[in-house]
Amino acid sequence: MNTLQNYGWNETFQTHWDEQHHILKSNDCKIGRVTLEHKHMYRVITEQGEWLAVCSGSLLHHAIDRRDYPAVGDWVAIERMPGEERGIIHAILPRSSVFSRKTAGGSMTEQLIAVNVDIVFLVTSMNDDFNIRRLERYLVAAYDSGAVPVIVLTKADLCDSPEDFIDQARDIAFGTEVLAVSSKTGTGIDQICSLLNDGKTAALLGSSGVGKSSLINAICGDSTMTVQTIREDDAKGRHTTTHRELISLPDGGVLIDTPGMREFQLWNDSDSVEGGFSDIEILSESCKFNDCSHKSEPGCAIQQALENGELAEDRFASYVKLQREIAYLDRKTNTQSQIAERKRWKAITKSQRK
Repeated sequence: MNTLQNYGWNETFQTHWDEQHHILKSNDCKIGRVTLEHKHMYRVITEQGEWLAVCSGSLLHHAIDRRDYPAVGDWVAIERMPGEERGIIHAILPRSSVFSRKTAGGSMTEQLIAVNVDIVFLVTSMNDDFNIRRLERYLVAAYDSGAVPVIVLTKADLCDSPEDFIDQARDIAFGTEVLAVSSKTGTGIDQICSLLNDGKTAALLGSSGVGKSSLINAICGDSTMTVQTIREDDAKGRHTTTHRELISLPDGGVLIDTPGMREFQLWNDSDSVEGGFSDIEILSESCKFNDCSHKSEPGCAIQQALENGELAEDRFASYVKLQREIAYLDRKTNTQSQIAERKRWKAITKSQRK
């Protein structure tokens, strides 16, 4: 499967396909990967070419939440419509990783950003738009996704002191690689390309204007993506990418480009918050009481670290804020899950009566 290997196909997915194909009991289904998501439609690359596809009625009928629908990066079982460059998606293969966030606004739903990703490049520029608190959020979501996070600091050619930005990133990203790059001069591009060997799939995530499109062009060695300049008054970017898209690289590997995200709210997983703040978790193990709330208890190691400057006030405040945010999401989504389950069983009962 030379074509599919160029798009990240490997032995793990082959095993899933063998199991899924046996369940489908259909020789008409081919394996494909979702490269682009339209509204209710998908672009899927197969060995026979790229097809515009929709979900089968059975897949739609059994779908309950967002994770039950295809997303960019998914491997799917697809049947070609006779005589057309179109297909029907019958099933989604098990995912190796899922990077998601809470949908922007008041809706308590999950938005899938990228799936089946090996590496998550967390891209931020070394200018006035650099935001360490936002980077913390990206890191927490990356730890939760199952992919390996790599922080990419762009526009090194325009920065007088990149070391300051690198140090700030390393202070919150324990054990995570931090790369300073320039798409204009080529600094650091070889390091990124080396991470994409062996058919790896990587996703680029970051705000508008941080240089994701320029980074893709530097990696591909051409003008694959359109680029735009940032606003001079506040260093904030304009949206260049307006949709998620999977791009096969000429020297191997796959990139998933995503639209810039100014707002990034976590989806619910408290363990990920702990993983993203391992320094605070390690400190809490030295507290006198196991159930220490880190407020006013005697022998609180975190309060002591705050007093002596070992732990920054704004980092601890960010940790507390994210914990509260996740707890709120847990309560809301659990309630919604119960409602959805009741509706599902009502529908099943109604169907059985008929």
